[in-house]
Amino acid sequence: MDDLRIGAAALDSPPVRRYLTNVKTVVSSKGQIVLPAELRERDRIVPGQRFEVERLEAGRYLLVKRPGADNEGLVDWLLGCPEKDWFAVIESESTETL
Repeated sequence: MDDLRIGAAALDSPPVRRYLTNVKTVVSSKGQIVLPAELRERDRIVPGQRFEVERLEAGRYLLVKRPGADNEGLVDWLLGCPEKDWFAVIESESTETL
């Protein structure tokens, strides 16, 4: 009979995948949650990365990384060109006055 209870408990236990990615973090006084560096590096999460948070039930949340815009980071990449003054940001004018 004990074997049957152990088998049922095994069905309710989390999958191995959760064990391999389980990390702990703390909510700051500002309500912010820090993703540990190991996860940020593994999933290529950069400052400014956007996420969606879904409340599944009390105490359970789903955090989903949103894809960035196709040209996100392009200006920073161009400004990082080693050749000086190769790229310059120009001020744009508003079209509201036209």
